[in-house]
Amino acid sequence: MSEIVATSYKIFINNNIEKDINRFLNANKNKYSKLFILVDENSLKYCYPQLVAKIQKFEEAEIIEIESGEEQKSIEVCVQMWTVLSDLKSDRKSLFVNIGGGVISDMGGFIASTFKRGIDFINIPTTLLSQVDASVGGKVGVDLNNLKNQIGVFNQPKAVFVCPLFLSTLPKRQVLSGFAEVIKHSLIADYDYWKKIKEINFSKIESFDEIINTSIQIKNNIVSIDFEEKNIRKSLNFGHTVGHAIETLMLEGHNRKTWMHGEAVAVGMIVESYLSHKICKLSKSELNEITQFILSIYKPVKINENDFERLIELMKNDKKNNDTDINFSLISIIGKAEINKNIKPDLIIEALKFLNKEISVF
Repeated sequence: MSEIVATSYKIFINNNIEKDINRFLNANKNKYSKLFILVDENSLKYCYPQLVAKIQKFEEAEIIEIESGEEQKSIEVCVQMWTVLSDLKSDRKSLFVNIGGGVISDMGGFIASTFKRGIDFINIPTTLLSQVDASVGGKVGVDLNNLKNQIGVFNQPKAVFVCPLFLSTLPKRQVLSGFAEVIKHSLIADYDYWKKIKEINFSKIESFDEIINTSIQIKNNIVSIDFEEKNIRKSLNFGHTVGHAIETLMLEGHNRKTWMHGEAVAVGMIVESYLSHKICKLSKSELNEITQFILSIYKPVKINENDFERLIELMKNDKKNNDTDINFSLISIIGKAEINKNIKPDLIIEALKFLNKEISVF
């Protein structure tokens, strides 16, 4: 068992997480009037039964189910959820429980943070992505017109309960999507961690406990210094300026291959490593090392050059930008981030062409 202390809450990492949840609920038994549990069809089928069998208070909770997928992370779905909470007579002493992946953590936290000016919520992340990233750090929000995380607030959960065993319910592609955030953590903050994850054999790995613990520690250390992303927390966006633009492009298009969040971020890290080489003096050897490692795990298709200009336009909508500048978080060496780097579109297009060339070679 591991317990990490965040700014105003605790993160419990435990394969018998039900004990920690029961302790939390019993310690707050006079505080909460009602429990509401947000799930999708996957967490309802694979994770909720394991929890409710050992957490008696969950038997009394109202279950709210949404469909899985990034398309659900919208204001329209939030309105439906707020209406359900109102119809079920939720008051400001209610507790909102998010059981699921990144969409559930992001949107559930936003729903709770805004209903009646805010009700308490806890996260029980069930995917690698949500366990190492989305459920920790206090960023909650939804997409707007397919633009990622345009509407949201900073608000901390009351606790996060991480059960690594839930990962055994996931298909390999889902696990690899979450692993992109692990790669990001190593590249921006910890060279030794980078060396360690490069040795992982996914066909033989039996436990993600150490990976989950290390990644959460890295993110928590950064967030504790800069909760509202005015400085060093921007480093956590490495790979995401390009990655989010790719995700939006996929959501906009018809008959396009759908990319998961981590797959888009993985590709984004290659592009942004190239920019790091050009702007921050990341060595050619480390650029090649990063590119080859990512392409050994992920198998992206080339991005159509006709889409390059649209990707640039989408990057200009990124919430980190000021006016028309496209702001990036890059790296100067593996393990050291550099923030607030404004890049011209021509160089971004050069980096996208580098990506396509590397995909072809690999």
